[in-house]
Amino acid sequence: MTVSNQKLVIIDTGCANLASVRMAFERLGVQPQVSREAADIEAADKLILPGVGTAVAAMKNLNERGLVPLIRAARQPLLGFCLGMQMLAEASEESMNDEGGLIDCLGIVPGKIRLMEVGNLRLPHMGWNQIEHDETHPLLKGIPSGSYFYFVHSYALEVTGATLATCDYGQPFTAIVGRDNFFGAQFHPERSGPAGARLLQNFLEL
Repeated sequence: MTVSNQKLVIIDTGCANLASVRMAFERLGVQPQVSREAADIEAADKLILPGVGTAVAAMKNLNERGLVPLIRAARQPLLGFCLGMQMLAEASEESMNDEGGLIDCLGIVPGKIRLMEVGNLRLPHMGWNQIEHDETHPLLKGIPSGSYFYFVHSYALEVTGATLATCDYGQPFTAIVGRDNFFGAQFHPERSGPAGARLLQNFLEL
């Protein structure tokens, strides 16, 4: 199957600007479908999980739309962007619940989402920053360690055994995560120029 013939579904989380994500794949010759329907998600060759906003709102939308079991059961490659990546983690301290506890996320990749400790640096972490990796994973093929990507976030996934690439802003955090068929990028690939386009192309080729 060629990349252009793949059935790519962008999961309609109800909390994302989907147009820029869709256009990023269209520039690669793929016509993605935006859907929240189980049949479309289950039939997809690849899945994209976008997200903008807070963890509590995003998880509320996923639960209300019945998407949580569908995402957890996915067997095809799935890539989360920004908050979409964070939702793959175990839990998030963003918008803690009434008892001061963490918000449960999808629990697909290990680790928790924490407010970044950046010292005298500014939050949110916004703009271009470098990622570091060992240049072995196919998702990062042709993307040298030290490449720049575009970030906008104040919370981040701690570094774990599933971390594929790190970024340093005050302290290291997970820039790309991967476990089995699930992947996530804390940055915005669709806003990261040629390096971001290469990452999306690599994902399509997995």
